Amino acid sequence: MLWNLLALTAALTCVSAVTTVTQSPDVLTVRRGETASMDCNLGLVNSARWYKQIPGGVPVYVLRMFHNWDTPKYGPGFSAPKFTSNHQSQTDYRLIINNVDGVDSAVYYCHTWDDSVKEHVSHTVVFGQGTKLIVNDVAPAPVLTVLPPSLTQLQSSRVSLLCVSHQRGPFAQVTWLVDGTPVNSGVWSSSAVQQPDQSFYMSSSLSINTCDWSTHKVYTCRVSVGTHSSERHISKTQC
Repeated sequence: MLWNLLALTAALTCVSAVTTVTQSPDVLTVRRGETASMDCNLGLVNSARWYKQIPGGVPVYVLRMFHNWDTPKYGPGFSAPKFTSNHQSQTDYRLIINNVDGVDSAVYYCHTWDDSVKEHVSHTVVFGQGTKLIVNDVAPAPVLTVLPPSLTQLQSSRVSLLCVSHQRGPFAQVTWLVDGTPVNSGVWSSSAVQQPDQSFYMSSSLSINTCDWSTHKVYTCRVSVGTHSSERHISKTQC
């Protein structure tokens, strides 16, 4: 709910505010142990905050940098030398994440305030479009479980196959195949949910006609996280 309100505020700001926050790149892929750098241009403002958001979670405050500071001010749980920031000008800022690990995979948002209208109007929150950081970790490939339709579903005209993935990172590409051919229709996938051990669970379902399930076709769920992928097959003959 919090993030929905922030996103709405940011969207409205794009229409009325003079201040525009621009981030680059949109997607950044690095290997574990490397350094990730992402940039933010604030237009007319000279103070930037950075937030980290894992899919399905709320934004978490990382740090703030001002143009005349030597070092940033950090949010709870974030510190140097892992996280740092610098600036190339009064309005160009960079977030730097050293020695990245799989848990650093997230979307990072640059944020500031628009104070272009000062009379009787409070400052407006302005967010950039976000930079998605993907860390290619050395962790094992995703572990998949594929479940057949329930007995109750088999009484209706359509059924669903469910694929559950236990994985290291939050960003995954899910592909469903029917007899080896990728399909897009009837596919739904959830966001990954972080677990206490820093791993993630996500699910995906494929909706098909009940008569197709009865023809003994082979259905495959394939999940890729970074450079690692796994797949599981299921058919009526296996159940």
